[in-house]
Amino acid sequence: MSVSASLKVDIQQAARVMARADELAAISEAPDALTRVYLSPQHLQANQRVGEWMRQAGMTVWQDSVGNICGRYEGEQEGAQAILLGSHLDTVRNAGRYDGMLGVLTAIEVVHSLHQQGKRLAKAIEVVGFCDEEGTRFGITLLGSRGLTGTWPDGWLAQTDANGISVAQAMVNAGLDPTRTHLAARRTEEFAAYLELHIEQGPCLEQQGLALGVVEAINGARRLNCRFTGEAGHAGTVPMYHRKDALAAAAEWMMAVENTTLQQGGNLVATVGTLDCTPGAVNVIPGEVILTLDIRGPEDAPLDALLHDLLAQAQQIATRRHMHFGAQEFYRIAATPCDARLQALLADAVTRVQACALHLPSGAGHDAIAIAERWPTGMLFVRCQGGISHHPAESVNVDDVALAISAFTDAVEMLAEP
Repeated sequence: MSVSASLKVDIQQAARVMARADELAAISEAPDALTRVYLSPQHLQANQRVGEWMRQAGMTVWQDSVGNICGRYEGEQEGAQAILLGSHLDTVRNAGRYDGMLGVLTAIEVVHSLHQQGKRLAKAIEVVGFCDEEGTRFGITLLGSRGLTGTWPDGWLAQTDANGISVAQAMVNAGLDPTRTHLAARRTEEFAAYLELHIEQGPCLEQQGLALGVVEAINGARRLNCRFTGEAGHAGTVPMYHRKDALAAAAEWMMAVENTTLQQGGNLVATVGTLDCTPGAVNVIPGEVILTLDIRGPEDAPLDALLHDLLAQAQQIATRRHMHFGAQEFYRIAATPCDARLQALLADAVTRVQACALHLPSGAGHDAIAIAERWPTGMLFVRCQGGISHHPAESVNVDDVALAISAFTDAVEMLAEP
């Protein structure tokens, strides 16, 4: 892969990122699997270690009132508006070592390069390691980034984990004051933009033979509990033409979900993730099936049109089979388009290191969803092996990370200068 002479591909920086990712992976509540959840001793230890690396890179460091670890590299003028960089440091259970962490560590390298050169930009740079993007402990996602935007719902402090410990109590245990969460909020004028680097968590870049890609939008999502209600009966005595088999109806609809979504295209995806069959006996015709539907896409209008179509098909199947269908939506999040100017800026930086820039949506959620409510947001994807994420097999290539650092640094400098 040719690399423009104007960009330095620093393998040493990339190697340092990989080594630090390994070091963070060892900070886990389980010795044989990476698990690090909000306000656990391991989370606080990871914050401390990342804070040390931030200081080494020339930043002033603090932990905010909800548990985000933050660092600031001042601009040419003290108090200048900043570019915000970052990602999250919490994990799912039995996680990989790059989801979230790669974005924080590469952001530190951007600042490290400037500090080594004694270089200050017109805008300051702030780096944040968000405390809870995954929601593993309390079932609350984007907790850290919503602390930064000042959009914590009133009920969050009372939310409890599996051991009955509330968010408020966990904060007290960690030395934080639950009455001061509002102090994490930042004023809109403090940041000019937010950039997040993240592993792709999908196979598109690998299939295209590209190290880097530019995110065009973070997919919106709709999740529903669905139910086909037929009639249970004896598997041996009820003739086939008399049956109201709820599982057969569900199976027909599942195939329709797959085929319709494929025909729609447009980066729409749909998944039936769970299936519960009643009464669940080998010799009884299923009388009721409960299943979930998860659909996602980068634009809300096509997403809602797909949902309407799929529910209409389910109703038609149920009517034809003389049974009932019902659905209840329990989760909805809007699609989050990335800022067009930041997409163009990132595309320019990516093109300089790999000759072209693929634009693609993110099928997973990110802290950028919350941040985009306040500030222009852009995202850079890095290829991951096999598209595997949220799994110990999660892997990135050191050469790809070097290209990512170069492109990301270039984008930050272009954005931070007049």
